[in-house]
Amino acid sequence: MFTIGCHLSSSKGFTGMGRDAVSIGANTFQFFTRNPRGGTAKPIDLDDIRSYNELAAEHGFGPVIAHAPYTMNPCAATESLREFSLNTMLDDLLRLSHIPGSLYNFHPGSHVGQGIDAGIELIAEIVSKLLAEDGPTLILLETMAGKGSEVGSRFEEIKRIIDLAGGSDRLGVTLDTCHVYDAGYDIVGDLDGVLDEFDNVIGLSRLKAIHLNDSKNPFCSHKDRHEKIGQGSIGTNAFAAIINHPALCELPFCLETPQDDLKGWADEIALLKSLRTV
Repeated sequence: MFTIGCHLSSSKGFTGMGRDAVSIGANTFQFFTRNPRGGTAKPIDLDDIRSYNELAAEHGFGPVIAHAPYTMNPCAATESLREFSLNTMLDDLLRLSHIPGSLYNFHPGSHVGQGIDAGIELIAEIVSKLLAEDGPTLILLETMAGKGSEVGSRFEEIKRIIDLAGGSDRLGVTLDTCHVYDAGYDIVGDLDGVLDEFDNVIGLSRLKAIHLNDSKNPFCSHKDRHEKIGQGSIGTNAFAAIINHPALCELPFCLETPQDDLKGWADEIALLKSLRTV
């Protein structure tokens, strides 16, 4: 099954997001668990969740991806900011326990001058505390572009976080195509080589989701500016190879491209479906 979707606004609730997904030909979606700049989440609406679960079953949805607020910093230099990240993520995971098969994606953070080793240790400490609470939701570290003091632009950094956090089966990875390309992994010219390296360092069994984004910037630019599929430096042919690759084709794919409305994502999903051959 080709599991493909995009990032939708959570303002309509789960059922509303599910209906929007169906309307654009999607069978999954991603959403922010709360305002992407942080803050308090809406109360859990169990009736809405029940309705969504029925809709998802009816339309054969794959796992949905919840995205933590991107302004959280699990490896901040200030303890209160790290504590805020931990409490936010614990609350998010409690909410997601009502959504069967959901995935929880987060940016590892920026070490803000403390050094990469210190950043990795702080992130692993928070992840360990998350894993200490039982729950069904997989926690995914997202690959990053390496701008500034970001942690997670190298596969080795993600591997160290996983190992320091205990190597739980509840820990996985989201591979962002724009981010890894900007970080210096040549998914255009050597996709097999990149995936072999991922497998050797982290293990492909940990790869649970793909963010499909073209890049406004050239290879190895260490920036993070997403572009519409086929309109950036990665290009349509590379995305055709990605969605049909035997190591990737069964994973959920989620667009985070800059679109103004649902029609833009509908067009991109139709394009990707036309490129699917497996």
